[in-house]
Amino acid sequence: MSAVKPRVLQLGRLLPTLEARLAADYEVTLLAQQPDPRAFLAAHGREFAAAVTSAPVGIDAATLQALPALRVVSSFGVGLDRIDLTAAARRGVPVGYTPNVLNDCVADIAFTLLLDVARRAAEADRFVRRGDWLKEKFPLATRVSGKRLGLVGMGRIGRTIARRASGFDMEIRYHDRNVIADVPYGHEPGLLALARWADFLVVAAAGGPGSQGLISAEVLDALGPKGFLVNIARGSLVDEPALVQALQERRIAGAGLDVFADEPRVPDVLLSLDNVVLTPHVASGTIETRQAMADLVLENLRSFFERGELRVSAPLQ
Repeated sequence: MSAVKPRVLQLGRLLPTLEARLAADYEVTLLAQQPDPRAFLAAHGREFAAAVTSAPVGIDAATLQALPALRVVSSFGVGLDRIDLTAAARRGVPVGYTPNVLNDCVADIAFTLLLDVARRAAEADRFVRRGDWLKEKFPLATRVSGKRLGLVGMGRIGRTIARRASGFDMEIRYHDRNVIADVPYGHEPGLLALARWADFLVVAAAGGPGSQGLISAEVLDALGPKGFLVNIARGSLVDEPALVQALQERRIAGAGLDVFADEPRVPDVLLSLDNVVLTPHVASGTIETRQAMADLVLENLRSFFERGELRVSAPLQ
């Protein structure tokens, strides 16, 4: 890398260790610390060669336009729905991100939620803590082993979830835009048909405008009163008001949710329901995975400035 440190614009806070490592190798400016970010970009946007962001923050077309000398974007996370890839491609700005290193932990959380909501583990914990076990028996739960798992999306994370499910002797089918040639699971071209078939419907598809509200009221009704929904993808993929109503009316058995439509705000109704398990978007939230993600953010930048190419680049739009 050149002796002159490239200027990097940081969009949103990152892990403290990642911020420290970025500051050691680059001249970093945190946009959120500027009193007037828009005015700052108007005055200084042309000074930045790189931008570092994260999946929840992203980078939109207006910010890209305000950075005329931008050469590369490196994002912490696998989600690309808040990054304007089309605008970046028009500018010829490559976008790096951090897939693969989080597959295992996201799959682990998917199964944590699935097991928890089916076996009512969090609900049982509350039951014991309240002292209710002294007064009555806890209700029966639902078995997971040997049941039918429907996967919405058969990408890297979907495949990893499917491998977890095989250990529970589950029958697996998936819905994806294309038939995936190298997986042994059945492809279901219709999402409604998959929901009708499944005992557990796990959402592992990519976010973005094309998948907004993919899990609709109709899909939830197809899943039915004995079916469970698990979402570890993006909150935007699920019609959240329809899901809340389905849970309230017991038109589905339950849900395990790591993502929501307006994070960190979660509908109050969900907080009061026992047939839903909630986690605060922590699917990749382990020490090991977050470290690997941070390493890849830095490696993407280093590779670009040293060799002109990213270690892992987002697909072209």
